[in-house]
Amino acid sequence: MRQILTPRERDLVDLAGTLGDRFAERAGEHDRESTFPFENYEEMREAGYLGLTVPEELGGRGASLHELILAQERLAMGDGSTALAVNMHVSPIGQLASLWRSSGDERLADVLRRAADGRLVYASMSAEPGDPILMTSSTVAERVEGGYRVTGKKIFGTESAVCTEFSTRARYDDPERGPQVLFFRLPRDAEGMRMKETWDTMGMRATRSDDFELEDVFVPDDAVFHSYPVGHFDATMLKTVWGWAMPTFGAVYLGIGAGALQFARAQVEARGRQDDPHVQSLFAEMEVLLETARAVLYRHAREMDSEALYTELPVQDGMARAVLTKYVTTNNAVAIVDRALHVVGGAGYYRRFPLERMYRDVRAGPIMPYSNLEAHDLFGRTSLGVEIAPAVPLDEAP
Repeated sequence: MRQILTPRERDLVDLAGTLGDRFAERAGEHDRESTFPFENYEEMREAGYLGLTVPEELGGRGASLHELILAQERLAMGDGSTALAVNMHVSPIGQLASLWRSSGDERLADVLRRAADGRLVYASMSAEPGDPILMTSSTVAERVEGGYRVTGKKIFGTESAVCTEFSTRARYDDPERGPQVLFFRLPRDAEGMRMKETWDTMGMRATRSDDFELEDVFVPDDAVFHSYPVGHFDATMLKTVWGWAMPTFGAVYLGIGAGALQFARAQVEARGRQDDPHVQSLFAEMEVLLETARAVLYRHAREMDSEALYTELPVQDGMARAVLTKYVTTNNAVAIVDRALHVVGGAGYYRRFPLERMYRDVRAGPIMPYSNLEAHDLFGRTSLGVEIAPAVPLDEAP
C-alpha cells in the first residue's frame, strides 16, 4: 500500500531508494562471490547516508529513529546485505546522537562529526558463541595500568570489512562491584585484533560478518563507555542498543519482504495476471503482513521518542516490547517472501532473479538475537510476571 510521508520523510526515503536501486544492480554478484560492497559505502559516504543519524548541527541529516526505520526499509528493498551492514553504523550513531543531545559531551560530538563527513565508519560487534543476550560475556578483561587487557572470541562481525572503529564487550571481575560487563570502543586496526574469514553462509553473504579474536588487546580507560553487573537487564542498554537495534534490524528484513512484493507485482503485471483471484489473495496477505509490521515499528518509534519505553515500564517489559518489533517484522518478512515465491513460481528459483537471493537473505532475520525461541521465552515469562534477571534502572547507571 502507498505510504503517507511528510516531505522530509519522502526526501530521506528517496535518498535511500536512489542508493538501494543502484546497489540492486550489483547485489547478485556480491552475493555469489561473497564479497563486501565497498563501492556501496563510497556512494553512501558521498550521498551523506553515513551521516543519516548525526544531528544536523554536527553536520549530519538528523534522522530520528522513525525516519531511520523508513530509510532502512527502502534501502533493503534493493540490497539487504548492504542495508544490514550499514545498520551496524547508522543505528549506533543514532544511539550516540541521542546521548549527545542529553549530555552535550564533546567526545561524543567528535565521534558524530567524523561520522557525518565519512571519516568514521562505526560497527557494533559484540556477539559471542552461545551468547546469553548480552547479560554476560566469555571475553575476559583484566585490569592494568591505564585500562584493561582483553582476550576473547567474537562471531558475526558484520561490517568488519570496512569499519574504522567498533564497539564490543568483555567481562571484568571488579573487586569492589563484582562481575561487570564492560562496553568499549576500539580502532579497527587495534594491536591484537585478528579477523578470521569464516563467513560462508546461506544468505546475507555480502555482509562479510566474519569472526574475530581479541588477544591481549589494550583498552584504555577512556574507551570504556558503559558497564553493568553480569546477569542483569540494563535500562541504559534498553534506551540505546535494544531500543534502536531491534526495530532497525526489523526494518531491514521488512525491506527485503517489500522488495520481494515489488518484484512479484512486476512479474504479475508483465504476465497480465492481475485478475487471477489466487494472485489477488496472495497479494492481500502480503500487504496485511507488511502493514501490520510497519504499525508495530511505528508504535515503537513513538514510545522511544516519548521515552515511555524505558522510563515508564520495568526494564524486562521494555525489553519485551523492543524485541517484539524485531520478532514481528522478521517473521512477517519471511512470510511475505514465501508468498511472493508462490506468486512468481519457477522464475523465482533462478539465481539471475533477485527473489532467490531475497528468499535466502530474509531467513537470517528470525535467528538474529533475540531468536524466535529466545523471544518466546522473553514474551511468555514477561506476560506471566516471571522475572528473568534483576534489572539496573536508569538512575543507577554508573
